[in-house]
Amino acid sequence: MRLKSDKELKTNLKSTEFELLVPANNCNIAKKAILAGADAVYAGYSKYGARLQAGNSMSDLIEIIEFAHLYNAKVYITLNTILNNNEILKIEKLINKLYEIKTDGIIIQDMGILELDLPPVPLIASTQCNNDSVEKIRFLEKTGFKRVILPRELSISEIKEIRKNTNIELECFVHGALCVSCSGQCYLSYVNGGRSANRGDCAQPCRKKYSLKDSDGKYILKNKNILSLKDFNLSEHLEELILAGVTSFKIEGRLKNEAYVVNTTAYYRQKIDKILEIYGLKRSSEGVSKIDFEPDLYKTFNRGYTTFNFTGEKKNVSTENYTASLGEFAGIVQNVKKNYFTLNKNILNNGDGICFFDEFKELSGTNINKTEGDLIYPAQIKGIKPGIKIYRNFDKAFNDKLKNAEIKRQLNAYIKVKETDTGFWFFINDDKGNFALHGISKNTDAAKNKEMALNTLKVQLSKSGNTEFKIFVSNISLKNVPHLKTSQINEIRRILTDKLRRIRKNNYTNKYQAVNRTIAAYPVEEVDYKANIFNDKAALFYKKRGVKINEFALESQSNLSGRIVMTSKYCIKNQLGLCSKKNPIKKYKEPFILIDESSKEYIAAFSCAKCVMEVMSV
Repeated sequence: MRLKSDKELKTNLKSTEFELLVPANNCNIAKKAILAGADAVYAGYSKYGARLQAGNSMSDLIEIIEFAHLYNAKVYITLNTILNNNEILKIEKLINKLYEIKTDGIIIQDMGILELDLPPVPLIASTQCNNDSVEKIRFLEKTGFKRVILPRELSISEIKEIRKNTNIELECFVHGALCVSCSGQCYLSYVNGGRSANRGDCAQPCRKKYSLKDSDGKYILKNKNILSLKDFNLSEHLEELILAGVTSFKIEGRLKNEAYVVNTTAYYRQKIDKILEIYGLKRSSEGVSKIDFEPDLYKTFNRGYTTFNFTGEKKNVSTENYTASLGEFAGIVQNVKKNYFTLNKNILNNGDGICFFDEFKELSGTNINKTEGDLIYPAQIKGIKPGIKIYRNFDKAFNDKLKNAEIKRQLNAYIKVKETDTGFWFFINDDKGNFALHGISKNTDAAKNKEMALNTLKVQLSKSGNTEFKIFVSNISLKNVPHLKTSQINEIRRILTDKLRRIRKNNYTNKYQAVNRTIAAYPVEEVDYKANIFNDKAALFYKKRGVKINEFALESQSNLSGRIVMTSKYCIKNQLGLCSKKNPIKKYKEPFILIDESSKEYIAAFSCAKCVMEVMSV
């Protein structure tokens, strides 16, 4: 494949549609996300998704899809777990059903799915496929995938290199929780308790506390959340991503609540729209969202933010002393009395939640009972001392505002009125060329006050009410003006908008293409358990491409000792200021030993040339 030039990449932007992709735990959140400005949502079925707790019934998925398609927004269904031999047979029927209900794409991890008799629904390679190289992504493109979801651990230079060497759609995470492991390469949860991340059941062991010692038994740290990372935030790098060729910007969080999804969606909608306007670029869906609150990423769940490897940031990316939401910085404690304290600035209000790091550097929290001027009365004063930093992790006023926020998304619609020999005709159309009409009899009584009747007609037809349409009366061409009651005009408008709504839904077209069955060469000649082959269909997929399979997925094996259970571009050594590249003096003997809360030990080894950390079960 010929390497694309920067000029070609920029030229392609003009013909590209850009997508803000948002998580949907359930039907209600999906609708709220779309109203807040999402161009697409991704949702799980009741089975086979990487978040088992975020499943939806088929009827809910149908409702989500119909609602989304009204705004020309897309819905992608997550079937991104590895499947056993029984499940792989059932999923073929499921995918055909999802195709029937006009699903816009299926997110998958298991390559065995490509050995099934599939309808022409677009396939999206989950980040769990470990799409971390040009070679891997070119293979997926040749194999028939429409899009790849890039790993969160990639840098901007790596993303640019992928774009220059491939044509496939690129989807990139821009916000949300960070997995410490490279995507699809974490087996810690399974080894630790039988709950597999690749089967959608991760127990999040990375959020637990660990101790770390060197090979001589010397402790480096004790009981810290050293594997827990801050949350991802690329909101200041969206322009770079657009210019790099990313077309879908993904917010993580299918387990997050409605407040989180609405707030982050509205925030990223505003940011992306400004950039698209500057460059004269298009978004992929229709409608203008209107909200009556100011979105703020620090107002809903966050562990503090990092850009991780995107900008080469390597240090200060873990939440070593906490895993809960940190929120926003509120101020520094000045004075402490028996039941109240003061800050250098006071933004706190009654009912707020606060947190702070105590003398042991542990995150503690309490609620605010009341404030009186500069005096802040917490439910619990213990641990609050002069000089400590206070964070607000629950803003009651903001959450109340968000809970009751008016969120609307409207589509432009235009009404014209014409008179014919047989009656009066009302036409409605949208920006996409969809149209409908409704007529009334010529026998209708004529208006006594023609000017007033015309004004009433225009005013009443222009009212949008609670519909998804913003109506403009573009033309009223009448020689004889009928006498119509307000209720009659309203009914005509309702009939017109109902017809246009149905027509928009019926005219929505999925851009389906037959799955390309090209048997392309796989980037490597042999694979082990890290290829996550869990069924015979997946094995057949690799064998057809001449790949030697040394073993099946770890989830199919009983002996788990001595296995690499995590591969990560996050480095404990660097986090602790022990990077050998920066400081060649070794204070501790490697490899390091990682000890979990149940005293189970793991070996932490470091490949400094690749800047990769591997955690191995003992």
